[in-house]
Amino acid sequence: MAEEQRATVAGWGNTARANQHIVTPTSAQEIEELLHHAKHGVIPRGLGRSYGDPAQVAGGTVLSNAALQEFGPIDRTTGLVTLGSGVSIDNLLSVAIPHGFFVPVTPGTRQVTIGGAIASDIHGKNHHVDGSFMNHVQSLDLVTPTGLVHVSPTKDPDLFWATAGGMGLTGVILRATIKLLKIDSAYVTVDTTRHQNLDEVMAAMIEGDHRYRYSVAWVDCMTSGARLGRGVLTRGDHAPADVAQGRASAEDAIPTKPRLSIPFDAPSGLLNRLSITAFNEAWFRRAPKNKVGGIERISTFFHPLDGVANWNRLYGQRGFVQYQFVVPDDQADTIRLAIERLSSSKVPSFLAVLKRFGPANLSPMSFPTPGWTLALDLPVGPPALPAVLDELDQLVGQAGGRVYFAKDSRMSPASVAQMYPRIEAFRSVLNRVDPDGVMVSDLARRLNLRGTSNA
Repeated sequence: MAEEQRATVAGWGNTARANQHIVTPTSAQEIEELLHHAKHGVIPRGLGRSYGDPAQVAGGTVLSNAALQEFGPIDRTTGLVTLGSGVSIDNLLSVAIPHGFFVPVTPGTRQVTIGGAIASDIHGKNHHVDGSFMNHVQSLDLVTPTGLVHVSPTKDPDLFWATAGGMGLTGVILRATIKLLKIDSAYVTVDTTRHQNLDEVMAAMIEGDHRYRYSVAWVDCMTSGARLGRGVLTRGDHAPADVAQGRASAEDAIPTKPRLSIPFDAPSGLLNRLSITAFNEAWFRRAPKNKVGGIERISTFFHPLDGVANWNRLYGQRGFVQYQFVVPDDQADTIRLAIERLSSSKVPSFLAVLKRFGPANLSPMSFPTPGWTLALDLPVGPPALPAVLDELDQLVGQAGGRVYFAKDSRMSPASVAQMYPRIEAFRSVLNRVDPDGVMVSDLARRLNLRGTSNA
């Protein structure tokens, strides 16, 4: 029987909180009943790691996937495994890595459910090689307001691809079959280089990213002039078994608990221009100028922030905005313009991550498209922040780029059609499987993702 409660929920950025009716169903039948009787909207929710308001709905019901924990055996030949939507990447890795498998795509945290990974069509450091998460999903069972369906790239492909990046609006994911990546160890071979400005970083990525499965650059948005966008580029591949010999076992290489925890909200303003500038200076100087063949545990390379529980509390009660955008290769100067705007406006960015995307998949709403993507963590507080982000929206839209819904908490609906030109195809699928507009979220209402008739 489904568990029910009331609780205050928020995105990871803590910028929008909502007191919600939360229901935790245990079966497809319970989900169908909930959708059938819903009066004020329903949205699924995993572990709450989207940054804004896509997993909450004012006046409606949040449907937690926490009880959907099906975990099928991993096929040792094909790497296929069927998982309930509530299984986290953390749980999956704890089983998969000792058996010689890894998730095909992971974001910067393991605390994401399979359902959330599909709804956001997550990407990682390897998009230029492996694409986004949905590229590796073989099929899924989806409870829509019109019934339970089994979909795949060949069976109702329109619904399958609309669910990728659809932010939970096509229905409730019950389970999915995904193809894992075969690995030989729980370690990564890592090359690190330090670059004096953004041009150097981007040139190095263009020249050499194709030689690595994983690539990511930290860039400093607090600098200007000849040092604008200086950065540290980290690239790697899964280490072969012989390289990992003599190191900790696969089980020991995966931490079960964070090493540190932030027990309360830090004082507002702790992360300000002065403190972030000092941190960035220390971080840049700490990085090696050129280190080849380093060896890191999988957890350290892919999920360093998971070592600190509740790290979002460092931003204080006002929270923070994560702003991530992508622009085509021929609009790469947009990255420079964005960093220049942040630097000149004195809006501090605690963390800025630059990556390259490869080809897009068939989803009308999936965020990754070929080109450059920059993700920024911006503390709420600076008076210039709202205007700067509005300017960035315009800059990105004019460049033919888009903003990531899973990170968004403040974009206006006027930008959506420009950034996501295939949104009408998405709306057509929603009207077919959810004609009464049962599936809705605060994000969907704010951005009018369903269209005016179902807003």
